[in-house]
Amino acid sequence: MTSNRDRDVLSSDVKPTTYGISLHNLELGGAFGYKGLVEIEVQIKCPVKEITVNAFELDIQDAQVSGQGVESQKASAISHDEKTQRTTFSFSNELPASEAARLQINYSGTMNNTMAGFYRSKYKPAVEPSRSVPTEGDSHLMFSTQFESSDARRAFPCFDEPNLKATFDLSIELPEDLVALSNMPEKETKEGKKGFKVVSFERTPVMSTYLLAWAFGDLEYVEDFTRRKYSGKPIPVRIYTTRGLKEQARFGLKNAHQVVDYFSEIFKIDYPLPKMDMLAVHEFSHGAMENWGLVTYRTTAILFDEQHSAAKYKCRVAYVVAHELAHQWFGNLVTMDWWSELWLNEGFATWVGWLAVDHLYPEFEVWSQFVTEAVQTAQQLDSLRASHPIEVPVKDALEIDQIFDAISYLKGSSVIRMLSNHLGVEIFLRGVSDYLKAHAYGNATTEDLWEALSKASGKNVDSFMDPWIRKIGFPVLTVAEEPGQIGVRQSRFLLTGDVKAGEDDTLWWIPLGLKSTEKAAGAATEALTTKESTIRDVDESFYKLNTDQTGFYRTNYPPARLAKLGAQSDKLSTEDRIGLVADAAALAISGDGTTAGVFTFVSELSQEKDYAVWSQMMASLSNIRSVFAENDNVADGLKQFTLKLVAQATRNVGWEFKADEDYLTGQLRALLISTAGGAGHTATVEEAQKRFQRYVSGEREAIHPNLRLAVFRINVATGGKEAYEAVKQEYLSTTSIDGKEICLQALGRVETTELVNDFLDFQFSDAVKVQDVHSGSIALAANPKARDALWQYIKDHWDVVYKKLAGNSVVLDRYLKNTLQKFASHEKEKEITDFFKGKDTKGFDRGLVQVSDTVRGNANYKERDEQLVLEWLQEHGYAKK
Repeated sequence: MTSNRDRDVLSSDVKPTTYGISLHNLELGGAFGYKGLVEIEVQIKCPVKEITVNAFELDIQDAQVSGQGVESQKASAISHDEKTQRTTFSFSNELPASEAARLQINYSGTMNNTMAGFYRSKYKPAVEPSRSVPTEGDSHLMFSTQFESSDARRAFPCFDEPNLKATFDLSIELPEDLVALSNMPEKETKEGKKGFKVVSFERTPVMSTYLLAWAFGDLEYVEDFTRRKYSGKPIPVRIYTTRGLKEQARFGLKNAHQVVDYFSEIFKIDYPLPKMDMLAVHEFSHGAMENWGLVTYRTTAILFDEQHSAAKYKCRVAYVVAHELAHQWFGNLVTMDWWSELWLNEGFATWVGWLAVDHLYPEFEVWSQFVTEAVQTAQQLDSLRASHPIEVPVKDALEIDQIFDAISYLKGSSVIRMLSNHLGVEIFLRGVSDYLKAHAYGNATTEDLWEALSKASGKNVDSFMDPWIRKIGFPVLTVAEEPGQIGVRQSRFLLTGDVKAGEDDTLWWIPLGLKSTEKAAGAATEALTTKESTIRDVDESFYKLNTDQTGFYRTNYPPARLAKLGAQSDKLSTEDRIGLVADAAALAISGDGTTAGVFTFVSELSQEKDYAVWSQMMASLSNIRSVFAENDNVADGLKQFTLKLVAQATRNVGWEFKADEDYLTGQLRALLISTAGGAGHTATVEEAQKRFQRYVSGEREAIHPNLRLAVFRINVATGGKEAYEAVKQEYLSTTSIDGKEICLQALGRVETTELVNDFLDFQFSDAVKVQDVHSGSIALAANPKARDALWQYIKDHWDVVYKKLAGNSVVLDRYLKNTLQKFASHEKEKEITDFFKGKDTKGFDRGLVQVSDTVRGNANYKERDEQLVLEWLQEHGYAKK
């Protein structure tokens, strides 16, 4: 448990209770400045001569203190520490202790363009905009906030720490024909200066600064109501968009009101605010933000066009809406005590978000998707030395942005899934409800959650979950077979395969989840609590550990058992088959298994019908192809192997979508066509080229929305500059919400250095928003023919890259982690390390260490297995001898 001594925090001598924030004189052009007045009701716990608050990129004019037992006086000196983002007000006379003092601060700030604090977003209006909508260049603007984790201080001086909760009153002056929103309903509107109005909002509940939000612009909304009643009446649920886009919010709205009711029921706590607003924001650093009562979203995470959007975005919208609404309880009503326990917010919201989507759309089969995406992504990062525990010590809140990663979100949610499966979902949710009720409107720790779950379940949860939360890494379970029994041994799994002394001391509680015949059913509920153990009475004809992949570990079977399981796939669940593929591929990289074992196993699955299993097979093969891409003979052999695997399945699924077709079949078709085309399947490439030509000639129905990415990718890879320019033009002209993202991902398939450089110039021009730059570069990094040119461009144009992305450290960190980790040579790892040596890497230093770890692991794998892979491919007729 973290104590205040382990945190660099504000003094506990002064604590806020209420903020009154007034924003006025907004400069809607030019420097985009504004004036602010914040009046903070504070408790002064003991006599002090100075008060320190957080402030960043603000110009503070003056401050004064008054109130109960406090003689009014202005600050005699104001000092600011840029590094710690703290401003100290010194007073000539000592301020006495007071339960009701008032700190009043006049300041000015900027509505910036870095997607943090109070900021502006550019967009192209879908309809004629209102008269007073501000413009910048040839774009129009909307304005909103993003305060998590430590950016409320960019908008107003405050005590910007999660456990310094307070209530908030807000008023804002804006043009009279624009719409203003905040966490709470509008209280009143008054006339302001000519052409302006002043909108004030009801007081918020007690909450953390990072959850405050406001926005304004040329907005409209769609509305529905909860079906349950709250305090005798349904709650209005609205999604706001800039004008002309509201109809694309219908699907998100349909989900939102149902999810509010669902969470109110399963948490046994009614949603506590009088309204639930959501807002589509045109420039957004993350996916969404759970501001209490006013959730903000990237457009692709909340808008969906039934006619023109790719169906995968439907699942995304449903999930992101559920995730953010889960936070209204888990994070907002009860907030982690400090950023070290960020996982309490994000891990839980991720798991319960998937739970809600499964409740609304069982046909999506989201738990198999969870295993493919969430579990594997988390295990990829957690298999690095440079990973971190779920609950990571955080001394300075300014370090936290790098912890918003796959460990906090995805390992956190995977471990919760493991625990909820062990306790039973119903018992688990009962404990969660007790936890929320006990700490409502306050802050809590991991221990508080374990205590509530222990009471609900009758089990000492902390005793077996503590290593999962506070220790780095996760285990691999190695299986040894003997007649009628199996031995299991746990050890830490590292992708580099070189676990050193002192790195394998953690003893994890591992639910074995044995799937077998009834003969061995008793072992299904056992957990491994020692380094090794023996499971007796195992039916050798069939068994599998970690049923449905609910445990967060990998399993290393003897090669013959893995091959046998491939032939017994009909006895395995979708999640089981995904786990076996993923584990085999990861163990090949670490050297604990073999790539030949992966090939043999996936060959047995060529008749597979399930989208999620195909998705995992293709992801694992794609990574293998990426690692060995520089050896032409191996690369060609792997392409031929991929073709053999997918050819029949691609023919079977075909190109045409049926009216009554289920969601997963459509996803499978898109995946197989993209894979077959990428591997050079002649019929697929020719059909993709025909449809593309018809599409660019104006016949838009020639490409189904679900197949745009597949068809665009195939044509960019095979069609040279002409196809590249056509897709680039599509990017510039598309009005589809998902269209720009799809085009950027497709353009990354270019095959010449000239086009790579042109595409990167395009990404770093004003044509591509900062929020989207990573999409195109991730595609280039995944493309072996573009990867070296991408890295060369980053080196040659570092000033350009840094200038565009460094305004928001989350964006730069994400960009570098995702563009540099695909290399597979020790020389490249050294090159990357040397390039950044001596540079200011604050905000992305952790990401660079993770890149180095990943590249080293890839390089070790390549050196160890390249010849073996070639021999297997030659032996099976896929590569030339």
